[in-house]
Formats: sequence, C-alpha cells, structure tokens
Amino acid sequence: MNSTANHDPAEIARFDSLAQRWWDDQGEFRPLHIMNPVRVDYIDQRTRLNGKLVLDVGCGGGLLCEAMTRRGAQVTGIDLGEATIEVATLHALDSGLKIRYLRESAEQHALHHAGCYDIITCLEMLEHVPDPAAVIHTIASMLKPGGQAVFSTLNRNPKSYAMAIFGAEYLLKLLPRGTHTYAQFIRPSELSAWVRAAGLELQDITGLEFHPLTHRCSLGRNVDVNYLMHVSKPTA
Repeated sequence: MNSTANHDPAEIARFDSLAQRWWDDQGEFRPLHIMNPVRVDYIDQRTRLNGKLVLDVGCGGGLLCEAMTRRGAQVTGIDLGEATIEVATLHALDSGLKIRYLRESAEQHALHHAGCYDIITCLEMLEHVPDPAAVIHTIASMLKPGGQAVFSTLNRNPKSYAMAIFGAEYLLKLLPRGTHTYAQFIRPSELSAWVRAAGLELQDITGLEFHPLTHRCSLGRNVDVNYLMHVSKPTA
C-alpha cells in the first residue's frame, strides 16, 4: 500500500461535513467532549505534557490539542479534513491559544519531522484508516528516542458492537449512523503486536468507559469497548 494514500476519502468527507459542529458539546461530538477531560488527564499523568513538543494525529476540530496546550504543551495538530482544520484553527484563535494546525497525513508530516516529537497522540483515529499498523510505524518514526505515544481505539467483540454501534448510533443516537465500522475495530492484542513491530514498548493499557445513560466517562480495567494504550520508544 502507498503510505501516502492510507486514508478513506469517505471517512474524511463524513467528518468534514460535521466540522462546524465540532465545538457544540450538545451535538454529534458530545461523547468526545465528555471523554476529553478523562483522556487528557490520562495522557498528562503518563507523559507529563508541560514543556513537551506534542503531535496530535487525526486532531479533528482540536478538542485534545486545546486541552494539551492548556497543560503547557507545544502542540501541532494534523488532519486531512479541510473544513475540520479550518474550524480547529479558528477556535484556537478565538481561545487565544497558540497551536499549529496542518492539513496533511501522518505520512506526509513524517517526511520532514523524523525523530522530532516528545509525545504523539492518536485517539479514535486508527479504526478509521485502511492500514492502522502503517500509521503506528509512521508515528514511531517521528518520536524522539525515549518519546512516548498514546493511542485510543475500540475493541472488536460482540459487546463493543452492541455498545458503540447499536447502542450509541442506533438506539441512543449519541453518534451519527455510520460513524464506525465494526470490522475495523482493533483488539488490544492486535494493537500491541503492531506497536512491538514498530519498535515501541508497551507501558500501559487502560479501559475508557463511557456510560451512555449518565453521560459520564471514567478509566478502569475493563477494555471490552474503548481503551487507551501508552507506549514508548527506546532511548537506544
């Protein structure tokens, strides 16, 4: 596969069509708004964001980028959605935050940023690309020796289908129908294998539990549906 083509145009178009509603915390992205404080706490506790050079791959409208910037990180966000990047850029300006946003893929960014970043985040994005293992290799190439990465994605099992697709998209209508494709969900064992193949070391796997009835989010041991993975690049 041509690494520069490791994206699905239909996926990008779907999220781009919703770009103007990224920052509506009662709209289609409400679950992300609820999860974001929990996710940034996990990232900060595991990696210590303050003063670090950080890249967010698949940054969307900038929810995580802004949260990490407020924790003292110097953040770059990349995404292939034109309208999405415009929304992220304008919201950062309105918020008075200095964030660099670029409309490009991880592979394109890596051409000029090898061994550049202290921390790279890639949340809720791997399950939307044709070759997630290739994205992980690319991310590894952009980390400094000793650098750290955090991924989040959805496990692949009957429970995750029931919760993330049937429940969230069809029953409770928390997400637009078609947001997720079950076959692209990623088991922790698969993600761990791709991490090791990219020369990275697994540090932690933690469940990210979204409670649809109470609209709350918490960390826990249960990785059946959403989960976070913290990895590092060896110093040698």
